[in-house]
Amino acid sequence: MKPLYPLRFEPIFKHNLWGGQRLPAYLNRTPPHDDAIGEAWVVSDVDGSLSRVADGSLEGTTLRELLKADPARILGNANAPQGKFPLLLKFIDARQELSVQVHPNDEQAAKLGPGMFGKTEAWVVLDACENTSRLYAGFVPGMNADRFRGALRDKTTPGTLHSFTPKEGDCLFLEAGTVHAIGADLLIFEVQQTSDITYRLYDWDRVDSQTGKPRQLHIEEGLGASDFGRGPCHPVRPKVSDTEGVHREGLVNCQYFSLARLTSRVPFRIGAKSECRMVVCVAGAGEIEWRGHRSPITTGDTVLLPAEVGEARCVPSREITLMECGIPRGAAAQAAGAA
Repeated sequence: MKPLYPLRFEPIFKHNLWGGQRLPAYLNRTPPHDDAIGEAWVVSDVDGSLSRVADGSLEGTTLRELLKADPARILGNANAPQGKFPLLLKFIDARQELSVQVHPNDEQAAKLGPGMFGKTEAWVVLDACENTSRLYAGFVPGMNADRFRGALRDKTTPGTLHSFTPKEGDCLFLEAGTVHAIGADLLIFEVQQTSDITYRLYDWDRVDSQTGKPRQLHIEEGLGASDFGRGPCHPVRPKVSDTEGVHREGLVNCQYFSLARLTSRVPFRIGAKSECRMVVCVAGAGEIEWRGHRSPITTGDTVLLPAEVGEARCVPSREITLMECGIPRGAAAQAAGAA
């Protein structure tokens, strides 16, 4: 394989009836069409939506092809469950509400067939409207399966969920089995397991303009995946440290991924020796420096630092904020065992 370097991938834009048109501009791309775009997958190894390298000597190569050639060069000591990259990174532009939905855990997903994984995820709010935006996550106290089924029948589902008005910077950690929904007028960054299994429970009684019909619901599957012991989910409280001009907020550290937010005006380290990391610029601009090379990074850019590249530096041209995602050692192996 050719030498590895910080990898950028072409975003995969997804049409969604609830989406808007902010994502192409945010990701510094030309809109692919005039339809509503709800999601942009920026690192993906989901079947049918494989990320391709955007530039450099490996341009056009898929993430899966890189893993197949030599997974250790990409992932280091983390494993590729069934040959797949373990995380999916995306941006979400919710012009309207997303459905009330739930995702299965690894054990439940494995019963659907080989190569199927659960979906634990985390959101970071990049933009919100204080008058119209809501996040729904977890049940209100005292909810059970019978009461929730009744609410689905009576179309009072939103009242069964804990909800709040989000603000820019909020991070929400959602374990598989948490019933949730993203409200209107929100721009969100999401990191999750490599999975596209979604069970819609309620869709706000709307009709798809392209089909003239309501979208399909998955009531029984969704009820089976719902964790009724999961009460209200609140924004995480970051673990904050300030060292050498870098403001670091530890947001999530679970068995599948870690997530931190780094803000600085001075050069700082990113990545880690012999480990795979992803950095997502959500504000500002600068350069990534590695092994005597430099490449620009600006708002909307996502860069995968292969384990072979390891540690690098971010050199800001003005104050910059990066989301840094890591893969804990053995996390992918646990997912592979569950499948």
